[in-house]
Amino acid sequence: MAIDKVREYLGKWNRDKDILEFDSSSATVELAAKALGVAPSRIAKTLSFRTEEGAMLVIAAGDAKIDNSKFKSEFNIKARMLTPEEVIEYTGHAIGGVCPFGLAESLPVYADISLKRFETVFPACGSSNSAIELTCQELEEYSGSLRWVDVCKGWEEDETC
Repeated sequence: MAIDKVREYLGKWNRDKDILEFDSSSATVELAAKALGVAPSRIAKTLSFRTEEGAMLVIAAGDAKIDNSKFKSEFNIKARMLTPEEVIEYTGHAIGGVCPFGLAESLPVYADISLKRFETVFPACGSSNSAIELTCQELEEYSGSLRWVDVCKGWEEDETC
């Protein structure tokens, strides 16, 4: 199971026991927010895109949407999401549990600045009913994020934590 791979991966930082598992689904931003009792914006969703080399990941706040012009300006490619089958192939995680941890392949990972307004955020952990609470610094470190980017829109209006 992908969650076991993520648990092993987060064990490098002694965070494997901090993974939260829920009786209900956390497969969407809304469901994850409900399961955690937090605002949807604090869910750190991992989005997967096609590149010339294969794939890349962008971690963004739950209320953020990809801004196609910002994305193209930042990465010099059009934002094209992977198919569900490609997501599993590249990440080892199914839609609803995709995260930047314990990946099937080494992929470039970027974190969007939409997350920086929160003290902590909640990315998934490889299953459709899991998450972990991390600071933005921990998320950056554990994900191996190459840098912070500004490729999203729609979140600036909500500055609440």
